[in-house]
Amino acid sequence: MTNKTCEVHQNHKHEHGEHCGHTKIIHGDHADYLHDGHLHHKHLDHYDEHRLEVNEINPDHCQPVIHEDAHIHGPGCGHEAVPHGDHTDYIVNGRLHHPHGDHCDDHGPVETEANPKH
Repeated sequence: MTNKTCEVHQNHKHEHGEHCGHTKIIHGDHADYLHDGHLHHKHLDHYDEHRLEVNEINPDHCQPVIHEDAHIHGPGCGHEAVPHGDHTDYIVNGRLHHPHGDHCDDHGPVETEANPKH
């Protein structure tokens, strides 16, 4: 069962929970699970796709962060990708980093919880 406001993640067979192995992201008044660059939220009999909102805490403006090792974020960079507004950010030490030209922008903090598989 879905409603018109759902953005359903199709063909999702994995059950997210305390020991599923995916990072839990605190998102407003609930938790989502970060899975292959998607934020999944359990809703009735399906998972919705969520995105972190652009707001005062997580802005979408140029706020340069210089990486000491000239690290460039992107697929395979070793940091988890997170949907934020209309783009993708990467979690670095509890902060959202967004590649922008010759630097990364700091898009604010993100609250995560390790979710080891047991």
